[in-house]
Amino acid sequence: DLARRGAAVVAISQDLDEIFEISDRIAVLHHGRLSPAIPAAEMTPERVGLLMGGAHPEAA
Repeated sequence: DLARRGAAVVAISQDLDEIFEISDRIAVLHHGRLSPAIPAAEMTPERVGLLMGGAHPEAA
């Protein structure tokens, strides 16, 4: 398992179900700006949508 060995894996997808299934942390790239990586357990699809639309991370 890569995570147990300390490796990072970056997955890029628009399939939110897949992202929530495979991710420990989720960050959103919008117009070249990367949001902070948030633990997947604390993230919601609605929050991801707000970040994808350009909402400031603290407001999302």
